Amino acid sequence: MITSSQNPKIQWVRSLQSKSRQRREERVFIVEGVRLAEEALQSGWQARLVLHDPGLSERGRRVVEAFAGQGAPAEQVSEQVMRTASDTGAPQGILAVIEQRELAVLPRLDFVFIADAIRDPGNLGTMLRSALAAGVQAVFLTPGTVDAFSPKVVRAAMGAHFRLPLLARDWTDIQAQAQRHSWKIFLAAAGEGLAYTQADFCQPLALIIGGEAQGAGLFARNLAHQPVHIPMPGGAESLNAAIASAILMFEVVRQRSATNA
Repeated sequence: MITSSQNPKIQWVRSLQSKSRQRREERVFIVEGVRLAEEALQSGWQARLVLHDPGLSERGRRVVEAFAGQGAPAEQVSEQVMRTASDTGAPQGILAVIEQRELAVLPRLDFVFIADAIRDPGNLGTMLRSALAAGVQAVFLTPGTVDAFSPKVVRAAMGAHFRLPLLARDWTDIQAQAQRHSWKIFLAAAGEGLAYTQADFCQPLALIIGGEAQGAGLFARNLAHQPVHIPMPGGAESLNAAIASAILMFEVVRQRSATNA
């Protein structure tokens, strides 16, 4: 059992928790809790290290054993060391360092989401969770967007990372993809363009949501074909970016479901 927070493996985990550059260079990220570790396992993602403490549930111990059976090093740690390694205030007894990989995308994409300079980890994670639920086929992450594999994003996304292609791309590549797939590109912009219910979301499309503070950037505005807005009769200036994105994504679901009914 590891009982010292100065252990090199614990120091490595703590560094990965806080340093996005190191996560990118080593192509790993961290999941915490039985549910997320179990989803990583069931989705076929590989672990480089699994930490667990003596209070872990039977369900969690089965996850540890399964990862160990695949060859992942599994280390029992004291509860104090787990608290030191964790990014949460109340660790759930298991933490895994998972190898990043980019999921394959469909040859033809007709429903994608573009996160433009989203800096709040909780917002981005919620967007990814909503995107998975709505059937988005891929999410493009533009320069300036928070690291999609940061601990807070991973927790907020609730497992979306394991089933939804996340593509960090520059605008030149996104533009090339738009031309290849013939997307109509809709940009969420408060008070501009069509009310979102009046837009035609049945065609191949990309939805762009801009950053929380300044909205969409110049590249996004130049690439978009049509701004859309969410009417707010209550007089609020704007909606939370994650909430706005969910409303728009599920309007796509509504329109397409009605067309196919």
